[in-house]
Amino acid sequence: MLLGVVAAIAVFSMLPLIDRRNWLGVILVVLTTAALFYIYLTPKLIPAKYLVVGTLFLAIFQVLPIVYTITTAFTNFGDGHRGTKEDAIVSIRSTSVKEVEGGATYTLSIGVSGDENTGDIAFLLADKDGNPFVGTAKGVAPLDKSAVTQSPSGKILAASDYTVLNLGKAASRQADITALVVPTDNGAIIAKGVSSAFEGGATRKYDAATDTITDSISGQTWAADDTDGYFKDAKGAFLPQGWQVNVGLKNFVDVFTNPSIAKYFLQVILWNFAFALLVMASTFALGLGVAMVMNSDKLRGRKIYRSILILPYAMPGFAMLLLWRDMFNTDYGLINKLFGTDIDWFGNPWAARAAVLIVQLWMGYPYMFLVCTGALQSIPSDLVEAAGVDGAKPFYAFRTITFPLLLVAVAPLLIATFAFNFNNFGAIYLVSGGGPFPADNPTVGATDLLISYTYRLAFGGQGAQYGLAAAISILIFIIVAAVSFIGFKRTKALEEIN
Repeated sequence: MLLGVVAAIAVFSMLPLIDRRNWLGVILVVLTTAALFYIYLTPKLIPAKYLVVGTLFLAIFQVLPIVYTITTAFTNFGDGHRGTKEDAIVSIRSTSVKEVEGGATYTLSIGVSGDENTGDIAFLLADKDGNPFVGTAKGVAPLDKSAVTQSPSGKILAASDYTVLNLGKAASRQADITALVVPTDNGAIIAKGVSSAFEGGATRKYDAATDTITDSISGQTWAADDTDGYFKDAKGAFLPQGWQVNVGLKNFVDVFTNPSIAKYFLQVILWNFAFALLVMASTFALGLGVAMVMNSDKLRGRKIYRSILILPYAMPGFAMLLLWRDMFNTDYGLINKLFGTDIDWFGNPWAARAAVLIVQLWMGYPYMFLVCTGALQSIPSDLVEAAGVDGAKPFYAFRTITFPLLLVAVAPLLIATFAFNFNNFGAIYLVSGGGPFPADNPTVGATDLLISYTYRLAFGGQGAQYGLAAAISILIFIIVAAVSFIGFKRTKALEEIN
């Protein structure tokens, strides 16, 4: 039964791969499925039966994303460069379509596959003879008459696999209808309202011999530039539809040389280090201080106090971040009302940085409190008592005995805390949103970490730049890996304390 499920998943996975003609992906799916069948149907290979599933999930969820990120970092993949050169040519031709005299016209119905509000739009077309067709971004294809219901005029009223929208619902999807261009051999089919469509001719045509695009109306020509993935004219101006190409180390170089990026990159990375270090140090200091107080035998009701102190750690993180964001609101926030201040917390760079540090201190110290409590209780009390008998003062005994022994257990966790906060996307995105932003650059804000800056580059309103974002992600990994390696190497010295 389980192998049957595996076979079903394999077939389901291969269908889109075959549709995209990704033969390498198809081969990998076939080989993986065959290997799984062989391993679990043979009485041999007992260790593989236990290890292969974990190894497979490791490859799918860890190795493949890493490989994909690395390969993307060396391309110009992003808005305007999502497809192949052939896709760009089709898009250029389709978007230059003009209605021509004598061109084909169609009765139009709007179909949706999936949800009516978010599903993909399709044109359900009927020509003058009533023959039904379906048009999508991939092209136009005939429909079986038995699979559709048509009015006497030929208009399609229902079609299998599609939900036909009424006029009201079609009007709500007008932007998607207008954006859909159905490519054809002669040009493209474009909607004219929500009840008719026409096939127009493309004014911009591609010449494979010269590798150029020419506008038949203006006579302007754009030549293909495979270095940047654009069609450019003699002055260097390019058409907006480009294609994905390898750009080598350009994305990595741009991080340090492109004025619009490099100007703020150093600021972001310095704040990133400061944020991670300050959060780690402040939460550890407060957590250790509270743990030492709660570790005293003279304190009554310690269990009650400990339960209260770990409440921030037990609360859902995203909910607490949103709550703190509202508490720092300038107009109605609790912080300003409680202290009688009028601080614009998220309008001033330093106030915003202080706000996100305060939030992380409140959310992070319970974890350090729990860790330090366990570590303190594991330290033999007779060591400190012996130091007191020898005349050592409490602070000296803490500095020379308790604290070094504490670091043996806590140091690796401090490194992990630094690494976590170095990439703490939620702490910035949900509290300050990365702001405040300078007037000349809405892409990077005063509280942005590299990870939130990368997110904005990849998904921001200025246009997605996945290649550049992938390059910055690799730089983040290198930085965190280097700091962690040095930190763990230094902590080996603490092992001698034992």
